[in-house]
Amino acid sequence: MQNQAVQRQPLQHHAVQNRIVSPMGEHYELQAKLGGRRQRAVVTEIAASLRALEIDGVALLQDYPAASAPPSCAGWVLVPWPNRVAGGTWTYDGVPQQLEITEPANGNALHGLLSGAAYSVADRTTDSITLAADVTPAPGYPFELATAVRYQLTEAGVVVTHSLTNTGSRSAPVAVGAHPFLKLGAVPTEDLTLYINADTHIEVDHRLNPTGATTAVRGTRHDFRAGQRVGDVALDDAWGDVRREPDGSSLHHLEAPDGSQVQLFMDASFGYVQSFTTRIFPSDDGGLVTAVAVEPMTAPANAFNTGEGLRWLAPGETWHLSWGIRHQTP
Repeated sequence: MQNQAVQRQPLQHHAVQNRIVSPMGEHYELQAKLGGRRQRAVVTEIAASLRALEIDGVALLQDYPAASAPPSCAGWVLVPWPNRVAGGTWTYDGVPQQLEITEPANGNALHGLLSGAAYSVADRTTDSITLAADVTPAPGYPFELATAVRYQLTEAGVVVTHSLTNTGSRSAPVAVGAHPFLKLGAVPTEDLTLYINADTHIEVDHRLNPTGATTAVRGTRHDFRAGQRVGDVALDDAWGDVRREPDGSSLHHLEAPDGSQVQLFMDASFGYVQSFTTRIFPSDDGGLVTAVAVEPMTAPANAFNTGEGLRWLAPGETWHLSWGIRHQTP
C-alpha cells in the first residue's frame, strides 16, 4: 500500500554495512545451497524487513539504495495492523482510541507500530534468523504483545513465520501484514504479468479507506485471475475472497515472458492481498524503475473499526502464521 508516512524516530538508528550508513540498522545475510540451488537473503534490524532474496543469482525482490530509507515501506513487517486505520480512531470497550497519524496526507494511522522498531536477534543460523520486538502500550493501542518473525531459506525460496503473544492482561486486537516488492531477475517489472487469485475487490474512498462495499472482479479491470501486464496498470488496491488450496493456503505471482515465476504464498490466516505499483521506485543502481508490491494481509484496511479479519488474542495466547516467496522455473 502506497504511503507518504512520516518516518518514526527509531529509523534514525544507524549501522555501518560495508562502509555505508544504513537507516535500516544491521543487515543479516542468510545463505544456503538447498536442492542444488544457491539461496541468499538479507534481513534488516529495523522493521525486520526482508531486503533481498536471490535464488541461483536471480533477484526476487526490488532493492533500493543502501544509504536510503525503504521507499514505499519496502519489506516492512506490519504489526499489529497492516494498511490503514481511518483517521487513526477506533473504539475499545466503549472508550475512543486515537492512534498516531502516520499518513498525514490522508489523515490515517498506517502500517502498525513496529515500522521504525529495532528488532533483536532471538536465534540465528547460516540459513535462518528470528527477530523479536515488543509492542508496548501506546496512544490508541493500550495492549502488550511479544512478537517475532522468522526467515528460513528453503529449496524454493524463503518462508516467513510470524509469532504474536499477548503478554498483557486483556484481549488485544491484532492483524499482520508485510510489504515485499517482487521482481524477477533482469526482466523489467513492467513486462511481468501479475496474477491475483481473488474473487472480490475492496472498494475505497478518497483517503484509501474501505467504503464497506466489495465488487466481484469478473468483467472488471480488477480481475487479475488470468493476469495483467504490470506496465498496463496503476494499483493501490486490495482484494478479498482469495482462492484457496485444500489446505487453506493461497498463491499469487508475477510471471515473466519465458514462463518463470516469483510466487507469494500465504497460509490460511491470510485472507487478503494488496498490490501497489509505482514508476518511480529508486533502485540500488541510482535510477528509477517500475516496482510492484504484492502484500499478504490477515485483515484489510480499517479492521479496527470494521472487525473484518481482525483477531483478538486472549491474555497468554500465541498466534503463529506464515507466508513466503519462492521461485518457479518453466
